[in-house]
Amino acid sequence: MSIAIENFVKAIYKNDKHDIKDTKPGNIAKKLGISNAAATDMAKKLAEKDLLNYEKYKALQLTEKGTKMALNIVRKHRLWEAFLFKMFDMSLHEIHKEAELLEHQTSDLLAQKISEHLGHPKFDPHGDPIPNARGEITTEDTSITLANADEGKTYIIVRLMSDDKEFFDFCSQNKITYRNTLKVKKQFAKTKMTQISIDGNTLVLNEDFTKIIYVDEF
Repeated sequence: MSIAIENFVKAIYKNDKHDIKDTKPGNIAKKLGISNAAATDMAKKLAEKDLLNYEKYKALQLTEKGTKMALNIVRKHRLWEAFLFKMFDMSLHEIHKEAELLEHQTSDLLAQKISEHLGHPKFDPHGDPIPNARGEITTEDTSITLANADEGKTYIIVRLMSDDKEFFDFCSQNKITYRNTLKVKKQFAKTKMTQISIDGNTLVLNEDFTKIIYVDEF
């Protein structure tokens, strides 16, 4: 399959599972930086290949075959992120960019070798689950967004759901990193802001941040 097809299928999977849960062609087009017409044409083409179900004006839904493809691409992407982070101590934004390129050039055999070398990790450095070789995610997700966390409780950061460089730079500078702990000091309902304490510092984060930082109770 071409890189364009793999990216299209992966975008549908990620939007459906993790992001804004809107898989209409126009939203996929926006995510991939292509025109609405190009997205619609691609959707029709992939429907003919039994990778997704297409109906005019309806959200796109991956078939079993399409989901299997998406999970295979996601597996390779997240394994590369884990490998690059461990071996070269690259930033979260850097490993994401490189993994976007490497995922398309990686055989199933190489992916398995990387997984074995890393000890078959369950999560990548962002906290996203890594599918196994059978395309299964075996971890249970009990996380909530920081926006929905309770005042006075301590949490572990389990996922940073973004690919934005400024977001990761801010997180890195302020120790908002995977598996670090924080305490929610106050939730400001009207302004939709959250005050946290982390590594001895107090921060106030707006909703743009708190809705893409996922935590579990400590």
